[in-house]
Amino acid sequence: MSTTDPRSIRISPDLLPADGRFGCGPSKVRVEQVEALAAAGGKLLGTSHRQAPVKNLVGALRSGLRDLFSLPDGWEIVLGNGGSTVFWDVATFGLIENRSQHLVFGEFSSKFAEAASVAPHLGQPTVIKCDPGSHPVATAEPGIDSYAFTHNETSTGVMMPLVRPVGADADSLVIVDATSAAGGLLWDPSEVDVYYFAPQKCFASDGGLWVAACSPRAIERINRIASSKRWTPASLDIKIALDNSVANQTYNTPALATLVMFEAQVRWMNGLGGLAACNARSKRSSDILYSWAESKSWANPFVTDKAMRSHVVGTIDIAASADGGVDANDVCTALRANGVVDTDSYRKLGRNQLRVGMFPAVDPDDVMALTRCIDVVVDALRG
Repeated sequence: MSTTDPRSIRISPDLLPADGRFGCGPSKVRVEQVEALAAAGGKLLGTSHRQAPVKNLVGALRSGLRDLFSLPDGWEIVLGNGGSTVFWDVATFGLIENRSQHLVFGEFSSKFAEAASVAPHLGQPTVIKCDPGSHPVATAEPGIDSYAFTHNETSTGVMMPLVRPVGADADSLVIVDATSAAGGLLWDPSEVDVYYFAPQKCFASDGGLWVAACSPRAIERINRIASSKRWTPASLDIKIALDNSVANQTYNTPALATLVMFEAQVRWMNGLGGLAACNARSKRSSDILYSWAESKSWANPFVTDKAMRSHVVGTIDIAASADGGVDANDVCTALRANGVVDTDSYRKLGRNQLRVGMFPAVDPDDVMALTRCIDVVVDALRG
């Protein structure tokens, strides 16, 4: 065990990243987004969300997301308050008709399955699980009307391809949790019906909002369930959210600052070249991180299958002291003392690990600088 106080380690300023924020959500907010918020202060903040200025902002956000995702005609961007956690409840009321199948491979992918399993009006879901570090594969199953995938498991740094199960019932939906993937990973709308997320990851805004890109087939399902008179709390009613979103508003008052920063980020992302360019930027960062880890005797990527290694959330195992490594918590403490923050592993995973957010707002050069800083810290801790 190292006797060096990690808080005493000093990293040369010329080695530090220009921006030391590597959190996996909330994530780095670009200065330009804060400037956009300041510019909107006297025009939007403190005004009614039912009036044209705010409705125009929501409309610009919805249009920008349609462009970013290259959505076909008939798709709608639907917004509601509460974040992805709330959307799991929204989906149990307004998207799952009877039974769902869930792929579970980490903390967050398990939560939607839990919500569906306790909903008294739904049949018991099928849950296909695997250990953290990999992802399971969906299997077509008669009677399943909703297949629940997670594009990127934020807790483990595993990404999975989005492919509609072969042989699934013709009217079944593919519902994808894209909270840490949307805006950073590629996807094909033909394989998906609902792609939902919150804006505090790739979109570098604050939480408390859910967004769902919904296909025509998903909209038909929403309308059909609504017409069945299934009891649904108004705040969780996706039909109400859909009707309001088409009018460029939300059912209840949104956080306008979140919307301003969100829309500014979407404009920046489209200006970069859209989703392909954003993914390329994150992939460049992830290539740097994984190559660095593979070059060290005391570190390695947690996800062994390279095809499953996330471009937006990198998890790196650190060897224990007895094996020539150090305590990852000490590494994080030393980095934080030098202004490099939020590299801690996901708490429930329980590994000696670093976790690095590599969303599009994060500069790949800063990821390179981070690896050099970790080298300095580990050398100091090892003595």
